[in-house]
Amino acid sequence: MNFMQAPAVQPSPSDPKRETILRHARRAFTADGYAGARIEPIARDAGVSTATLYALFDGKAELFAAVIEDAALDFDRLMRRVRAVDGPARERLTHFSVTYAGFMADPFIRSVFRLVMAERPRFRDVAMTFFDRGKADFGKVLIDALRELVERGELRIERTSWAAGQLMGMIEHPVFFMPLVTGDEVMPVRAVDQIAADAVETFLARYGV
Repeated sequence: MNFMQAPAVQPSPSDPKRETILRHARRAFTADGYAGARIEPIARDAGVSTATLYALFDGKAELFAAVIEDAALDFDRLMRRVRAVDGPARERLTHFSVTYAGFMADPFIRSVFRLVMAERPRFRDVAMTFFDRGKADFGKVLIDALRELVERGELRIERTSWAAGQLMGMIEHPVFFMPLVTGDEVMPVRAVDQIAADAVETFLARYGV
């Protein structure tokens, strides 16, 4: 198998052994990294033989790719909560910002991002697909909402993609990037909902009519 381009593995939710292996493999990879994680302890913790694990995954590279794909599916489920509701600009943007901030503040999200970033040189295609997938999904939801609000005359924006990035950035910096860099024990002083509300106020001060 090409180590640099481990393919995303299609999920098999009907296979409980596979799900159990992925759960324990995710824990091992996030705790020990790719190099430190070992197949034998993962199989033992999952309650299967090493032979069974290798029958489902053709080595550690394929297992890692499957773990990231499985995490992306969990992301998809969480991202379904991040949808723009109908209503006035403040209500729509606040709903999006609060749910987005809650998603980005989840320790699980940070643990997977740390793992993907650490192994990006070895699994570049897997990592880039993971990053691009999440950003595109979130960005589209917000950009579509901003375009509707511009058409209704509630916002004045020339480049909705830029504006969307600014709103998301105001949320991401305190709830995601700071803990990602400094450690999960260093959390923002403001509550997540307050961070979202402050971001919306700043955004409306710039783009509101």
